Amino acid sequence: MAIEFSARARTWLQDRGSIVTVRLAPRHGCCGSLASLAVADAAAPATPQRYRCLDHEGITLYIAPELADEGLRVDLEGWGPFRHLYVDGAPLAR
Repeated sequence: MAIEFSARARTWLQDRGSIVTVRLAPRHGCCGSLASLAVADAAAPATPQRYRCLDHEGITLYIAPELADEGLRVDLEGWGPFRHLYVDGAPLAR
């Protein structure tokens, strides 16, 4: 399995077109540190050829190849119009 979706994330995505992109995004920390975190966007990527495209539980999933099969899970948090997806799971294997 490339990735897992919670029931509420799946429902939320289905209401928004059933497309999600899971990718690495740089995050800056204190003292100039940099970390790449997995994020989920409810949209297709600008450059889809850089991603693996899968039909996963009725959702079109674009996932960065380095994140596939890493035991990740997409879930939903927030309230009302402030809801957003987040990625949780095992740390990346390097």
